[in-house]
Amino acid sequence: MTMTTSSATTSSATASGATTSGATTSAKTASAESAATSPVRVLIAEDEAHLGTILEQFLLARGFQVSIVRDGRTALERLRSEAFDVALLDVVMPELDGLEVLRQVREEPLPPEIIVITGNGTIETAIAALKLGAYDFLSKPYRMAEIEVLVRRAWEKRMLARDNVVLRSQLYRQAPEPVFLTQFAPLLAVRHMMTKVAASNSPVLITGESGTGKDLVARLLHAEGSRPAGPFIAINCAGLAESRLELELFGVEKGAFPGADQRRLGLFELAAGGTLYLDNIGDLDLKLQGKLLRALETGSFFRVGGTQQVAVDVRVLASTTRDLSRMVQAETFRDDLLHRINTIRIALPPLRDRATDIALLARHFLALLSPRGEQGRSALRLSDDAVAALERYRWPGNVRELRNVMERAALLATHDTVHAGDLPLGTEVGAAARPTPVQGATAIAEPATASAPATAEVLSLGELEKRHIHDVLERTNWHQGRAADLLGISPKTLYRKIREYGFARPGGRSS
Repeated sequence: MTMTTSSATTSSATASGATTSGATTSAKTASAESAATSPVRVLIAEDEAHLGTILEQFLLARGFQVSIVRDGRTALERLRSEAFDVALLDVVMPELDGLEVLRQVREEPLPPEIIVITGNGTIETAIAALKLGAYDFLSKPYRMAEIEVLVRRAWEKRMLARDNVVLRSQLYRQAPEPVFLTQFAPLLAVRHMMTKVAASNSPVLITGESGTGKDLVARLLHAEGSRPAGPFIAINCAGLAESRLELELFGVEKGAFPGADQRRLGLFELAAGGTLYLDNIGDLDLKLQGKLLRALETGSFFRVGGTQQVAVDVRVLASTTRDLSRMVQAETFRDDLLHRINTIRIALPPLRDRATDIALLARHFLALLSPRGEQGRSALRLSDDAVAALERYRWPGNVRELRNVMERAALLATHDTVHAGDLPLGTEVGAAARPTPVQGATAIAEPATASAPATAEVLSLGELEKRHIHDVLERTNWHQGRAADLLGISPKTLYRKIREYGFARPGGRSS
């Protein structure tokens, strides 16, 4: 299996053979179609009760999500505590006038678009409103149809502004649509299941070893989902310190701690109307797991240092290389959170169990990565001995490692044919493993065969992980930086695993 797509990290771009080009947009501009699933949120601040009610009923009938307040101070509080797309502010109101509310709201990060309305329209008032950042200015009396057009245009501008924030925060690169390549029967069944699951907004847990393509499956679920025009925000839970991770996920209020000089939106808010992908969710600490669970169950959360709930509509996907059920037993992962994110599970097999895909993927990567001269150059070819060597290799780094091997072979090739001697393979060479069923989806289970050795050793997932990490450390002469890169995990996670499994460096010195 392979996909060509973009990623927030370079590791995800190689996990299942991604190729990228140009400058990106993972967060596409929201369209009118996406507005049908996520109504435009409008706040009306109008002290004339009758006029405010008429305006509220008109916008509700047009499919907008409307709230109404009667004074400027309440309007300011609502705009600071809740996420609105557009606000209609009367200039003359009790407590605070509309221009003062506008001035203070425009100081907030990613503020709503403001349309100022007044019964005493003058050129000076209009100029003042536009200088303060208002989207437009209307004088009473106005036509309702005019209000609807302005609100929709203001919302479109707001969506563009939000998409720009997403792009700057993630630095995504543009890529073709994800492509799923496999001829392995269990994975074909997984692909069929993904097509059904994509349209749902239910959480999905993607499991599998590092390098099997979990993040790319997440991108495919987003691209084929009900709101592909929304943002796709990915975060590696193993790559950040616990305190930093909470700020990244939920944002922070101004003054929450020394140095927090302004409100900052978290990834939950930036992913609103789209997908939030939590990679390596098993690395969250228990406190943060609890806050994540509450956000998933209620659809709302508190920013760090905040007292007002922030409501969001976002689909959550998660992935892990770890056995979360075993972690639940060890009381290092919450049982209720596992049930919440495990509504649908997609398990990806390691490459060594997909011998039928190795040559297919190798040729794909070779064609993709072959350098081309000024006159162009045909794709490199794989010799029979190279295919045999690739199929014998155990691929501890899975598809990510295969892509890296083919990239190096393509760069260093001196002939049109790549032979076995040209492949930078490690020492883990042996008979290709028989394909095994992918667990987690009954539709792709395979019956056991009578020819399987009765004395074969059956290892737990934890023991397999322990042996694999130890083998990689031995191969890299205990260089933890290179070992972490090969395993596709952070050095912090590798260090914790070394301590957890009680590994000792050669010579008896403990790690």
